[in-house]
Amino acid sequence: MRKMKGLSLLLVCLLFLITACSGGGAKQAETPPATPAPSTETATETPKEEPAEPEAEPVDLGGRVIKLAAWWDLKPAGTTAGEKARLEKIAEIEKKYNCKIEFVNVPFEEYMNKFTTSVLAGEPFADIVQLEYKSALPAIMKGQILPISEFTTDQNNINNEADLQTKYPSIGGGEYGFDNPTSIGLGLHYNRDLFKKNGLPDLQELYAKGEWNWDKLMEIAKQATKDTNNDGKTDVWGFSGWAIDAVKHFTAANGGKIVDDSNGKEGLTDPKTLEAAEFVNRLYNVEKVVKVKSGNKTNWEETNTFKDGDVAMFTAAEWMLGDITFEVGVVPIPSGPQGSAETTYANTAASAKFIPKGVKDPAIVYQIYEETFDIPPTEEYPGQDYLESIYTNQEDIDMIREHIAGTGVITVDEAYTDYPTGAFIEDIIVNNQSVAATAEKYKQQAQAAVDKMGK
Repeated sequence: MRKMKGLSLLLVCLLFLITACSGGGAKQAETPPATPAPSTETATETPKEEPAEPEAEPVDLGGRVIKLAAWWDLKPAGTTAGEKARLEKIAEIEKKYNCKIEFVNVPFEEYMNKFTTSVLAGEPFADIVQLEYKSALPAIMKGQILPISEFTTDQNNINNEADLQTKYPSIGGGEYGFDNPTSIGLGLHYNRDLFKKNGLPDLQELYAKGEWNWDKLMEIAKQATKDTNNDGKTDVWGFSGWAIDAVKHFTAANGGKIVDDSNGKEGLTDPKTLEAAEFVNRLYNVEKVVKVKSGNKTNWEETNTFKDGDVAMFTAAEWMLGDITFEVGVVPIPSGPQGSAETTYANTAASAKFIPKGVKDPAIVYQIYEETFDIPPTEEYPGQDYLESIYTNQEDIDMIREHIAGTGVITVDEAYTDYPTGAFIEDIIVNNQSVAATAEKYKQQAQAAVDKMGK
């Protein structure tokens, strides 16, 4: 992703050097300057210094409030050196532009309604808004979000150490989102304690040797699934997760997408999707290596089942690990037969900052926001403090930064009303229907959902 720099805010005044020519009747100086003695060395002409251009005066916003909104508190907490530095910078920017920067925290369930109604009324509730991509797409299609080109220009030679803002992936056929550079991504985590106890091979070692693939994942999941106390019931499992997310993740790791939003095509019948759905179905219904705590394979609460400590492998975001009682490791979700290391997981919750249509002087708003991040770096890389607060092993942080971050496939099937992802997976995983036949069953509905938004 490329860095961005804001548009110039003001015209810089031109400087003129005014020299007065002496006429014949001009008064002579009483003491003329001494003439320097000629030098015996070869003289070199000293180049004249160009006068420096003065900095443009900052725009006076007359006390305007610049609002930044999300469904959490975006205001720096002030607990780290970087947060303290940014708070100081915000105060400096407020004085510089005669404005006030306000952080608006709106509950998630109320957020999109507030966004839509305020934009339609011509008075966006905030100047910069955090939006999930799946929510931003419909808004973009309705012309409710400004493209980046309307408030900033791209500068490829921006100082890489500045770490100000960066363009986020395109959506709806254009570039709209921006945010802080990041070093995080969703991986396949594994219970290191359980692996050691059961003599299972470390996944990072397998990855380093190029042996980490779908077949190896299935093999280890089968080895891990067992009845350890001989009571006739399985008490250690190879895998857990939300089946709907699992199909999306393995589709991405196989080079596919549940819906091809760039080309306006459904993705359920894509051979890459079909192959991923077959693999997940094998985990659940053929090899039976998945722990289903709730009894419902498609219950989203299964995302937390791994926290019981009796599951070997699971897909999870880093923020979900805060209350676990065992040591974890992480590797990329392994590539499928048609996949590559370029795409390893489905980024179903991707979000970024956007500027709504109707915001006054969006270029100035963006410039002010970006300047609040123009502080001396306090981390060796973006997100260092955060990652080190989650992971205790440097190997895991390195794995995320070097092999997982930036490999997410932004998945926005939820943006399309009536897109049948859930029904498709329910029929396969719960009702044991044929993958190919199920894809054909929902193909027309899926494409109609895509076409509807396009219109």
